[in-house]
Amino acid sequence: MKFLKTYSLLFLLALSTDSVLAQQATLDELEATLKSADSLLFDRAFNHCEQYHLKTVIAEDFEFYHDQGGISQSKAEFLRIMSDGICRKGNPVKSRRALVEGSLKVFPLYREGQLYGALQTGEHRFFESYNGAPETKGSIALFSHLWLLKDNQWQVARVISYDHKSQL
Repeated sequence: MKFLKTYSLLFLLALSTDSVLAQQATLDELEATLKSADSLLFDRAFNHCEQYHLKTVIAEDFEFYHDQGGISQSKAEFLRIMSDGICRKGNPVKSRRALVEGSLKVFPLYREGQLYGALQTGEHRFFESYNGAPETKGSIALFSHLWLLKDNQWQVARVISYDHKSQL
């Protein structure tokens, strides 16, 4: 009987270890996927003004909350702000966002065992260049992105950018 209990315990431990390893592999894949999506959002669309990336990565009901800039309540409004602001042709100010290495965290969201979204948090730094001058430090801030999986495509639905502080 003692042998059976020990064997049963070892069997359950092996099953739970496989489950934990599978969950970790899935989390690693999700983190890599959303890090890539974050790169499209910021490196390509924000830093290089390749705004066409925003059309696929941003949800139609997108909302952006900024502790200093207010609220954008639609995808169209946000795209207009990007076009008329940071990415405006002839804009003398060039902004760049850099993700703080190691700060990105991902928390999967499930409904009845099915992955439907994820919360991505992290810290980022901003830099500015005026009229082609060398880049200077701007602010450092925290962010939270709510990503939703729709038709096998990840889209950011909500962004909160907060706790902006000078990097000086």
